[in-house]
Amino acid sequence: MALHRRRLGTYLNDHLAAATGGHELAKRAAAANTGSEYGIFLEGLAGEVAEDRETLRAVIRALGIREDPLKKAGGWAGEKLGRLKTNGQLTGYSPLSRLVELEGLAVVAAFNRSLWTNLEAVRAGDARLAPFDVAELRARAERQLAGLEEHRVRAAIPALTDAV
Repeated sequence: MALHRRRLGTYLNDHLAAATGGHELAKRAAAANTGSEYGIFLEGLAGEVAEDRETLRAVIRALGIREDPLKKAGGWAGEKLGRLKTNGQLTGYSPLSRLVELEGLAVVAAFNRSLWTNLEAVRAGDARLAPFDVAELRARAERQLAGLEEHRVRAAIPALTDAV
């Protein structure tokens, strides 16, 4: 079973766009939460998101697929546009900002888990995927999701109630 080059290229570039936006979101969330328990978790997550994005870029190169600069720019711009939404106050960071960012990062992690799962399913069809430990990448995405869920539930309390 051979990989379908055009569809695979579209698929991987869609994931690269999401990974680009996710990387920007992870960096911003980590910076906004410096010095807190969220910040420690988010700094580690931001590093992993960056590594996952670079691994995806390596997969794209290994398969001889061209990165789509417009899709990458779209992912980057989408994250920047997401900053324009209000989160319960006109300026500054609010507890709702944290909650929405954690939810956004969970979407990115779930999208990554799907990517690695799908590449694991088709990797036997192309030896160029052999160097990539997609099972470990999928497992890391699952660990990221678990950590995001734990922090998201904790962040929901001050975001959605009058508790501090």
